[in-house]
Amino acid sequence: MGSVQLETPRESTVIQEPAKSQNSSRLLSLDAFRGTIMLLMLNEATHLHAVARAFPHSWIWAAIAYNTDHVEWQGCSLHDLIQPGFSFLVGAAMPFSIASRMSKGQTFWQLFGHAVWRAFLLIILGIFLRSIHHQQTYFTFEDTLTQIGLGYVFLFLLAFTRVRTQAIVMLLILICFWGAFALYPAPGPNFDYARVGVPPNWEHNYTGFLSHWNKNSNLSWAFDVWFLNLFPREQPFVFNEGGWSTLSFIPTLATMILGLLTGEWLKSTRSKDEKLRGLVVGGATLVVLGLICQWAAICPIVKRVWTSSYTLYSGGLVILMLAGFYVLTDWKGWRRWAFPLLVVGMNSIAIYVMSWTMEDFVRRSLEIHLGRVISVMVSATFLPVAYGLGVMLTFWLVLLWMYRRKIFLKI
Repeated sequence: MGSVQLETPRESTVIQEPAKSQNSSRLLSLDAFRGTIMLLMLNEATHLHAVARAFPHSWIWAAIAYNTDHVEWQGCSLHDLIQPGFSFLVGAAMPFSIASRMSKGQTFWQLFGHAVWRAFLLIILGIFLRSIHHQQTYFTFEDTLTQIGLGYVFLFLLAFTRVRTQAIVMLLILICFWGAFALYPAPGPNFDYARVGVPPNWEHNYTGFLSHWNKNSNLSWAFDVWFLNLFPREQPFVFNEGGWSTLSFIPTLATMILGLLTGEWLKSTRSKDEKLRGLVVGGATLVVLGLICQWAAICPIVKRVWTSSYTLYSGGLVILMLAGFYVLTDWKGWRRWAFPLLVVGMNSIAIYVMSWTMEDFVRRSLEIHLGRVISVMVSATFLPVAYGLGVMLTFWLVLLWMYRRKIFLKI
């Protein structure tokens, strides 16, 4: 599905590509931010949200629990920013990637063919990873890689259009996606929520206009009931337990376009001060717009169906986070601290695959060989955290070994 190649850090792919400015200097903020996003994903291994149950009266642990797991429906935790952050960075790296490849003599059609091939591999890899614990191929399209792959070719084509065109397309996606949900019939008072895995009196069910976005009773759910049953399955698809859906790839594309616009902004000849101001103002504006949509009961902020307001809100937060990294690495020039993040960020596909395929093996190995030592040093409550940190350290050391030998997993 991919290949492991020996290459310099300047040659890795668009998903983990070290972005370059027009004078070929590295934009370390993108690499460091990507590494942070991947470490937040890998932090699932520590099970902090489960450990927090041992401290029901601690507001600190309540905050940790909230931000290390997905919210049940409405809202957005730090954990809910992992996928939009990853998707955003795909778009942000694209202007630099295209400029780098074209400077090496590649034509548009060579780049286009590569984009189509990459999109196909991302979709297949996402399905493959989701099928690991199934008896047959598990056709599902809500995986991060698959969602990116579904919109990747269109994103690539947009990269050759004017910035105004990119912004208009993003806006049309958000409006049309919102409109499609609003036009799809809302669940009536007799809708059988239990049949789709939702408690009838679930506290997160909306009433009135917002009920168009209720879990497993909305447009995306109806599409998947039709679409996913076109594929061979272990049993017919009725609902997704978490409410995740295939059609989220459409607003995910809007998130990637937002990244594309940001990449164009950072690649421009503007001063660093102007770029930083643009990131802060743009990010804050998007956050406010997302909140207004929710407060005005126009569209709720729900990641699991990637609502238009969630696209705005999460995109704004991601840009503000990137602005922080830009200040430290590219504006202030403080770069040494970011090295551990760069090791991860420049091999994002590798760490993504490792987290799906090797986490249980590494955890079990730690229990077998170091379990007695760890149990003496750490209380039973914090054993999951200790083993999770051990998994993260092991993976990081593997990535460090790859980094020093200039080995980058490339799709």
